[in-house]
Amino acid sequence: MKRFRPRLTYANVIASLALFVALGGSAVAAGLAKNSVGPNQLKKGAVTAGKIRKQAVTSGKIAPKAVTAGKLGPNAVLPGNLGPGIISTDKIAASAVTAEKIKNNVVTTNKITNASVTSQKLAASAVGTNNLAEGSVTGAKIAKETITAEKLAKGAIGNVETLKTGQTERGTFSLGGTKEAAKDASAFNTVSFQLTLAANPLAVVVVPKGGPFTAQCPSLGGGNTTPEALAGVVCLYLTTETNLEGVGGAALTTEANRLGVNLTAKGAKATEGNFVASGIWAVTAP
Repeated sequence: MKRFRPRLTYANVIASLALFVALGGSAVAAGLAKNSVGPNQLKKGAVTAGKIRKQAVTSGKIAPKAVTAGKLGPNAVLPGNLGPGIISTDKIAASAVTAEKIKNNVVTTNKITNASVTSQKLAASAVGTNNLAEGSVTGAKIAKETITAEKLAKGAIGNVETLKTGQTERGTFSLGGTKEAAKDASAFNTVSFQLTLAANPLAVVVVPKGGPFTAQCPSLGGGNTTPEALAGVVCLYLTTETNLEGVGGAALTTEANRLGVNLTAKGAKATEGNFVASGIWAVTAP
């Protein structure tokens, strides 16, 4: 009987080497001493994001100026990620903070230094009437000759204002007295325009009681209380004529200017007692 002797073959050698490397590699990995793997033992690119534990990278691990704008993803840095006072003025690039970057209501009055908002910083028409405190516009704040007639409220200066072209002003008049027999008697009155004319009237026309009316003084108007007058003409419409010397135009003597009309009436020579001339008037600005 022959004894079995193993034969050394190429396949046996390769298999034995493979087993040795496998067992030896595991043993080497398992037998690494603490802190024995340094930067020189790590292959380039060996430390991936998945290999870094959460919160393992602190500010002390990041080199100065290592994190640039190009390294940050959109919305990567939120207010909760910033420590108090971490963003100082020297950290902000020139022109980096634009209007679009500022949230509504972020810039409050306590964020603005005194005298920092100058007139050049205000947009056109930025300051409206609601922004002005009561009494803030004083005489010293009003430039010379800025208050024109158009800026004045209607009636603010009374009869200093002029009647506008095409507008009609109206009123009443009455004058008279008592005449003794065989004596002359006259009465005087004045019609003052509430709004003066820009120039003296072109004419004064006295219309007798009941007419006739003229192109210059065409009617007493609705209800006989809205008399009409051609532009530039003062129309005096008599509604009462009692014991006057003359009728209509002859009953009154007039003298007019841009402020009003002076009136004179005379009592009839042949009568005594009361004499009266009264009525309504109108003037239209040319």
